[in-house]
Amino acid sequence: MSTADWAGKVAFITGAGTGIGFGVARAFSNAGMRLALSYRDEAQRARCTSWFEERGREVPLWIKLDVTDRDAFAVAADKVIDHFDKCHVLVNNAGVSVFGPTDEASYADYDWIMGVNFGGVVNGLVSFLPKIKATGEGGHVVNVASMAAYLSGPQAGIYTASKFAVRGLTESLRYNLVPYGIGVSLVCPALVATDAGLSALKRPEGFAGSGFAPVDEGELHNFASIFANGMDPLEAGEKILRGMTENRGLIFTHPEFAEDFKDIYETSLAALPDEVAPPERLEVERLRRAANKAALEGAKISINDLT
Repeated sequence: MSTADWAGKVAFITGAGTGIGFGVARAFSNAGMRLALSYRDEAQRARCTSWFEERGREVPLWIKLDVTDRDAFAVAADKVIDHFDKCHVLVNNAGVSVFGPTDEASYADYDWIMGVNFGGVVNGLVSFLPKIKATGEGGHVVNVASMAAYLSGPQAGIYTASKFAVRGLTESLRYNLVPYGIGVSLVCPALVATDAGLSALKRPEGFAGSGFAPVDEGELHNFASIFANGMDPLEAGEKILRGMTENRGLIFTHPEFAEDFKDIYETSLAALPDEVAPPERLEVERLRRAANKAALEGAKISINDLT
């Protein structure tokens, strides 16, 4: 498959008014795809629309959406089908980056961050997968996580948990959708030139009871300034499109993490007990590996295939 094969396909991208979402939207448009984009801010929508108009492109179907709103997500899926008659690609991109010591977090902190970063992905899948399957032409699901899906740290516990959750869900979903000709990719970007560092300033009133210290806007803007050193969102979007085209299950956009993955690999191997496993347990794991391989070759796997 080449990127040209995406021409005319319909994609829905969440959080497309800025950052990585808009980078993906531009890359998809450059490949000839038709777009439905979710947004929250009218000024961002206007700026993005100008990009398409200036190039004589089809203006996307814009849908205002809070990705935590399940009913609104279902309505968005219906709008896409009503407008385009089909949908081939779902990009779950919308997210928030909020930092603070995990031991001080409140329920509101957990509910907001997990609700957007993981719940938003769930809502996208439940709303759109039946539509993509019904199209009958195959397609692709892209779940945008973060390098935090692999790398943890002291200031981003809930954010990291949400991205680990997206990683596990996406890796499992890939096995399920092969029989439908639907690819699944986990995207783990690192620093991209976005306004993600200012997420704490956009906290909804319904989640106001944070356990973290009150936001110091000067400190937050100083932290957010590092994002200016990040990758151009269009470059990230182009790498995501290439990964989709190659049907890669995992798409890394940044190269600077070999040291981290070497450490993860060595630490993980060293943590395994230095002993021989009994034959009956080895057989269980052999069956699991065989089932996973068969799933990626198109088989529908049931629990009976694991025994």
